Amino acid sequence: MLRSHGHEAEIVRGKKSEQELKDEEMDLFTKYYSEWKGGSKNTNEFYKTIPRFYYRLPAEDEVLLQKLREESRAVFLQRKSRELLDNEELQNLWFLLDKHQIPPMIGEEAMINYENFLKVGEKAGPKCKQFFTAKVFAKLLHTDSYGRISIMQFFNYVMRKAVRKFFFFLDPLRTGKIKIQDILACSFLDDLLELRDEELSKECQETNWFSAPSALRVYGQYLNLDKDHNGMLSKEELSRYGTATMTNVFLDRVFQECLTYDGEMDYKTYLDFVLALENRKEPAALQYMFKLLDIENKGYLNVFSLNYFFRAIQELMKIHGQDPVSFQDVKDEIFDMVKPKDPLKISLQDLINSNQGDTVTTILIDLNGFWTYENREALVANDNENSADLDDT
Repeated sequence: MLRSHGHEAEIVRGKKSEQELKDEEMDLFTKYYSEWKGGSKNTNEFYKTIPRFYYRLPAEDEVLLQKLREESRAVFLQRKSRELLDNEELQNLWFLLDKHQIPPMIGEEAMINYENFLKVGEKAGPKCKQFFTAKVFAKLLHTDSYGRISIMQFFNYVMRKAVRKFFFFLDPLRTGKIKIQDILACSFLDDLLELRDEELSKECQETNWFSAPSALRVYGQYLNLDKDHNGMLSKEELSRYGTATMTNVFLDRVFQECLTYDGEMDYKTYLDFVLALENRKEPAALQYMFKLLDIENKGYLNVFSLNYFFRAIQELMKIHGQDPVSFQDVKDEIFDMVKPKDPLKISLQDLINSNQGDTVTTILIDLNGFWTYENREALVANDNENSADLDDT
């Protein structure tokens, strides 16, 4: 018994000793940390003041500050515009990359190593400097045994906004590959080639997805939506897109189905979103929208899924003081427009074949779009009256 009590006392002393060691370790850490912290302050003057990192947005009644913010943003976009490569600079970049390729080729892919990559960066001009970094090279480096990257992949990285449109429409299965014949046959290749015209009007440039003004428009929208300036868009920030009348139910689906990072959308995902909404008649855009509307992932839309989305439209109508439209009427109208093969189900192909896919999706996701459709006859009559008034004058 005595031996047992002695053993327990020894264990207690051991535990106490371990605790003492921890206390001593913490005391030493606190001492050295305090000395280091104090020493840093003495040797570096910059630590004495914390730089300002938050600037509040001006209120609506602060007109001068609002104007200053708008002007600053305009200057920023102009600077970004000057950073964009024009057609001649892109051709020169491709020529330099091709000239500095390193054999052997992989299939038909020309490759370049890091040494020549840096040489091209020196010759390509100041606008290209941002692309010729170790980080970009490492990002594009995969499994090449010679430590090279694909010239085409790098060029696509530089041209990523334009490339995004090609892949969005011509690679619906997201394989990462597009057939050359599909590129040659697509309608928007003409838009890209149109930019060779040096006398192209400003209006035409603004409506051309591949132009610098269009790139600035889309990027400017993205910056404007990004209220917290973290480079990503939350659901709340995206809700202000366009007329800010998209339903929360639809936005929930966007963030459920699309690639996000900690619940926020990056610029690439935003480009896909914009391409889908701005080209709703295109099959690829309808496929994007259909995936969001198909909440049960059954490959078709039924009365349940239509009602699920339209309920949110009805709720917004109530909020805006409008009398909600009967879902039964809208459902019948949608099925009449689409005329699906199965009278109870609407497939993606049904939407595409009907040529009414853009109208159907708009009715279900956007209050402003639904209101425009619902009042289309009155709006047409109003336009005709205005035209008649202009003719009279």
